[in-house]
Amino acid sequence: MIFQEDECMKYMVVYSSRTGNTKKVAEAIVSALPEGTPCVAAAEAPTDLSSYDCVFAGFWVDKGTADEEAKKVLETLTAKKVAVFATLGANPASEHAHKCLVSATELVPAHTEVVDSFICQGAVDPKLIEMMYKRFPADSPHGKNPESEARHAEAAKHPDEADLAAARAFAVRVTKKVSEA
Repeated sequence: MIFQEDECMKYMVVYSSRTGNTKKVAEAIVSALPEGTPCVAAAEAPTDLSSYDCVFAGFWVDKGTADEEAKKVLETLTAKKVAVFATLGANPASEHAHKCLVSATELVPAHTEVVDSFICQGAVDPKLIEMMYKRFPADSPHGKNPESEARHAEAAKHPDEADLAAARAFAVRVTKKVSEA
């Protein structure tokens, strides 16, 4: 366990994961939080999270924002603070990745403070790739072409250990911000 800050703070990790990428990131985050911190799938999350000092809410990017299951959690958050995290098939340093995080944080109710956010690359569901290749023409960013195939091949390597270490560092950074507030 990495956690060093005030262990009286209450945290919860809630995530939505289609291929297991976001679940891996959620597990890395919870490993840096106080022992016993709950880590649950979005479908199993309690509706009232107001007793938590901060909820880490994770999702896989779908159409430029949080997937539908995660949207429901983000839109109805009752926690005082939230730290948003995500996985996507694109480069996490891209403008697209940044826009996806912004879009998801805009779903959070006004009474909940977004403390920080984190995004890393993750493998794309092969069924989704197949569907996109059928649906989009080759000249589309989602169509079958050398660029998209290279992007999917790179994404398939993630989240890797460096991504998971970055997720743990994100958790530590968030806990410091929450405890200093």
